[in-house]
Amino acid sequence: MTRIARAFERARIGHRAALITYLMAGDPDMRRTDALALACEAGGADILELGIPFSDPIADGPEIREAGQRSLRGGTRPGDVLSLAASLRTRIEIPLVVMTYLNPVLAMGVEAFAERIADAGVDGLIIPDVSSQISDELRDALDGSGVDHVQLVAPAIPADRAAAIAHASRGFLYVVARHGTTGTRSTLPEDIENRISSLHRVTKLPLGVGFGVSTRDHVHVLASWGADGIVVGSAIVRLAAENPDPDRVRDFVADLAAGLPREAAAFRVD
Repeated sequence: MTRIARAFERARIGHRAALITYLMAGDPDMRRTDALALACEAGGADILELGIPFSDPIADGPEIREAGQRSLRGGTRPGDVLSLAASLRTRIEIPLVVMTYLNPVLAMGVEAFAERIADAGVDGLIIPDVSSQISDELRDALDGSGVDHVQLVAPAIPADRAAAIAHASRGFLYVVARHGTTGTRSTLPEDIENRISSLHRVTKLPLGVGFGVSTRDHVHVLASWGADGIVVGSAIVRLAAENPDPDRVRDFVADLAAGLPREAAAFRVD
């Protein structure tokens, strides 16, 4: 069983959802990203997602886009993020997932990139802008390296296409909660409960719901609606941009984690 699978299994046994926290690597710098990563684990994160900054992040809202620009201006490169992941791997227990865009992968080469992230101890990879053809090639390379290629399923995707995406995914299926980009929001989409239920009917993979999830109430509602994992990114990135104090981030993550438990009666049993 992979680290990602174990993280979801522990959450399932505990009658709760798993918390997936996101940090933009290199914002404000790599040393403080390291400290914030440890703070996320200490606060109760089950999985840590590290973003590689990119100049044209089509899926990112203002908080993460601006964090990526700050990181790029500070000189962060993909190799720096993988070095950070390798260092963190020796000091944290939770799975590490890297989120990047396709160009940095192609620049390094698909096979070489798969080997690099595996050597760094990365457990999963998310690429929002990957084509189906490259996705298949990348998944084969990652499968050979023991790294989960996590696929995203967007709103309004037909059931048969969603099932195909889920079949191709590894680790978990990333459910994009809303149209558009990431970013903090005050409300959840009205259709997300039905989408979670529909996706559970086409896959046994855990469902990780993200994009616009910002508060403990959001986390609690999504957990009660059957989300297996809940991704919080922009809210943490914004907090770190205001004040990159690890204790503050730890406390915020702990507050989010307080929303993870759900009633046993509402818990999905495979």
